[in-house]
Amino acid sequence: MKKEVLLIAVAAFILVLQARSQTSGRFQPYDESLKQYAYPEWFRDAKFGIWSHWGPQAVPRQGDWYAKNMYMQGSGQNKYHIANYGPPSKFGYKDIIPLWKAEKWDPEKLMALYKKAGAKYFVSMGSHHDNFFLWHSKVHQWNSVNMGPHKDVVGLWQKAAKKEGLKFGVSEHLAASFNWFQPSHGADKTGPYAGIPYDGTDPKYADLYHQPNPDSSDIKKWITGNSAWQQEWLIDVNELIDLYHPDLLYSDSPLPFGDVGRTMVAHFYNDNIRHNSGKLTGVYTPKQPSEGKWAQDVERGVLDSISPFPWQTDTSIGDWFYKTGQKYKSADDIAQLLIDIISKNGNLLINVVQTPEGDLEPDVLTIVNKIGDWTTANGEGIYATRPWKIYGEGPSTVKTNQTKGRFGGLSDTRAYQATDIRFTTKDGNLYAFCMNTPAGEVRITSLGRNSKYLDKPIASVTLLGSKEKLKWVQEGDALVISKPESSPGWKVSGYKIAFK
Repeated sequence: MKKEVLLIAVAAFILVLQARSQTSGRFQPYDESLKQYAYPEWFRDAKFGIWSHWGPQAVPRQGDWYAKNMYMQGSGQNKYHIANYGPPSKFGYKDIIPLWKAEKWDPEKLMALYKKAGAKYFVSMGSHHDNFFLWHSKVHQWNSVNMGPHKDVVGLWQKAAKKEGLKFGVSEHLAASFNWFQPSHGADKTGPYAGIPYDGTDPKYADLYHQPNPDSSDIKKWITGNSAWQQEWLIDVNELIDLYHPDLLYSDSPLPFGDVGRTMVAHFYNDNIRHNSGKLTGVYTPKQPSEGKWAQDVERGVLDSISPFPWQTDTSIGDWFYKTGQKYKSADDIAQLLIDIISKNGNLLINVVQTPEGDLEPDVLTIVNKIGDWTTANGEGIYATRPWKIYGEGPSTVKTNQTKGRFGGLSDTRAYQATDIRFTTKDGNLYAFCMNTPAGEVRITSLGRNSKYLDKPIASVTLLGSKEKLKWVQEGDALVISKPESSPGWKVSGYKIAFK
């Protein structure tokens, strides 16, 4: 037994040495080396990014995870699939892919809209868990150039982003795909199609659906322990890096696969340095605390305090993929979320839901335009700001009023009151955002004359986006701002506070 343990330890050590030898450059695939990472100023200044979480799974108009759930007998998406396409033993996900034409997709038009909305970076999905690549891959035939729209989706998004001066990122969701797609290897257990294998069992489609996983305990894990699949993931993601040299890379998981994942991160950083005149400008965002090695991502949630390291929330304006009749976040919802995140040293990356055809529904278009109106008026207190001494005050800062997020942190959907305030700072000025429309005056207790957070008296208070002269007084226990004669047409109002 001791001999077996020793052999396993030796093998693991050899794998670590092999992984380190695969990477040339400043960064090597171990934590001490990755902690050399320095957060680029563009990411710290950007604050707001837009994501295209889009692909063949939008075709049925039934929302997220369709490629998996269509094989889950009895699920709503399975019932929809049978009613509209037939049983998955006869019409599988491979047959959905050709139906994705993206015939109304205009990346340049959308990118111009997103820039107007205030986004400073844009992220394209590279591949979801469905293992269908949206880039011109040489290692995987199931890609958007060979099939579906017959377009290099990642490449065209990147071209449009560069034209508008936006930083460009890609998201990879492949680490989970090996286990996520395992239901495609099954069959109905009951009913008229009981025992008839789904199309995923056909070996000629194994490069799409993966091989069956014989390890029942591994199947339950979000990311696999299969070393061969881990190496396949590394090849795939490295190809994406080498072809597009993105400014940002997102993983839909914690750092995948230990040293295999560290090898990828080191390669991403080193590749970024080579393609940016020796300067590191790349950002990696997995769902894991960073310790300074990357920017932590929190899905559909926010951190509960100011982080010493820049981080990111990823969420969606609605469902992750298009769904008929879905409800969307309002522009006010997004403004509240963005300001809360910025006050804690984070960025917001939000998916703007596209139709299967590639355009935006009229109500989504309206929301995006309203976001642009708000960021135009309040941008001074948003972009290139940094956290203040505290992130905010009010009922939402009290722990008993906070709801935990599904994937960590706090929920990204919260009910703010007019007494909730968030702070940012830049160039010696302080910005205080009132998170909901006040009925009367605004009282900010952290900015009273006797506040422990202030070392200078207030010289002026102005309302962002307005030329109206405000009435205000700095009392001992609060800064009191009288209600403006003409209030902005949105819930979140920003006040610029200058000091003597």
